[in-house]
Amino acid sequence: MKASHDKIEDFSDGHKSSVQNQQDCAFDGAFWALVNITDAAHLIHGPTGCAGSFSSGSDNTAMLNKIRFTTDMEESDIIFGGAKKLYKAILEVHRRYNPAAIFVYSTCVSAMIGDDVNGATHDATEKLGIPVIPVDSPGFIGNKNSGIRLAGDVLIQHVIGTAEPGFTTDYDINLISDNSLSGTVELELLLEKIGIRVLAKITYNSQFNEIRYAHRAKLNVIISSKPLLKMAKQMEKRFGISYIQESLYSIEEINNCLRNIAAKLNNAELKQKTEKLIAERNKNLNSQLDLYRSQFKDKRIVIDVANCNFSFISIAKDLNVDIIPIAKQLNSEDKVKIQKLLNKDVIFLQPENETNQIIDTIKGWAADMLVAPISYQHIAIITQIPFLNSQNQYTHAGYTGITEAVRSLYTAFKSPVLKQLNFAAPWE
Repeated sequence: MKASHDKIEDFSDGHKSSVQNQQDCAFDGAFWALVNITDAAHLIHGPTGCAGSFSSGSDNTAMLNKIRFTTDMEESDIIFGGAKKLYKAILEVHRRYNPAAIFVYSTCVSAMIGDDVNGATHDATEKLGIPVIPVDSPGFIGNKNSGIRLAGDVLIQHVIGTAEPGFTTDYDINLISDNSLSGTVELELLLEKIGIRVLAKITYNSQFNEIRYAHRAKLNVIISSKPLLKMAKQMEKRFGISYIQESLYSIEEINNCLRNIAAKLNNAELKQKTEKLIAERNKNLNSQLDLYRSQFKDKRIVIDVANCNFSFISIAKDLNVDIIPIAKQLNSEDKVKIQKLLNKDVIFLQPENETNQIIDTIKGWAADMLVAPISYQHIAIITQIPFLNSQNQYTHAGYTGITEAVRSLYTAFKSPVLKQLNFAAPWE
């Protein structure tokens, strides 16, 4: 068995493995959704490469989910089977780390050879006395979203409803998301201020035991996650918990999220507290935005809306920036959302001529900045305008996230790097 944190460490023979890129597969989605449970161990029954490219962390129980465990299946395991090796790995993880639970993920290799993952996890559960949960997630059964839906099924089948909370209130809710959104952390704090308790989080930095009693909540709030909508519908059917779908990428969306939660819980005093909180937060946020509005007055930004967090699009609009949306492709829902938000059509890029198209767009519209993936940075250099890498901005959600998005936009816009690139070399 191997555990990966700052490096991939072999518990048996000191072998090191290279990190491979994440793939858009069911395993990737299931692991992505469940690895947010911080006090559980996540053991991958497959080759070491399947454990690659996920974020790493420190080796301690509080951040146990940051360690990547794998059985490191090799040729001999494929020939003779790896179920016994898996069982031993489960026992070793428990001995060393004493997790609240262990999730065991099947991969393409272990599924194709027919390893009995369910049998190994069942036997380990009986021996260890903690939940050892099989996640039947070979990559070939679907894409990342199907894996996320599968993770929801696993929680419904094996976790939710298996324990009871110490107490409940009339204002207990669950926050559910497959994204590691910073906005959900802030949302929990905001809800606490107005008297709403987050009973369980099925999202960033969640705890296994609180998910076990998520069935006692009065409302499920789905944050920016279509794949986990299936789980919410199952919980409504099985436990009678209604749900709402919300997003935290714009000021309006955050305000509506708070209002909708209060409305669903149906308490007049709660609604008043919510409106007061929204007014305070919006006043504070707008005063901060005012500091930047003069800097972006009459500016025009080309944004790749297919690879950009909606917070940037919304914020640019709040700063009164003229946005020129470009994209290789968009799904119909995002296309409608962009059209409604900006009241203009997206300029779609042709793969064989996208560089020239973007250059022509920048020059034709006299754009002042480009927000796009890092692969387009050379276009900003050619056209001599500031550039912001949109692929590093996916954590900007919530009121605080919007402020961070503005700062990132401003910092990139005022960066002196572009001027320095255009200076002549000292020897010229």
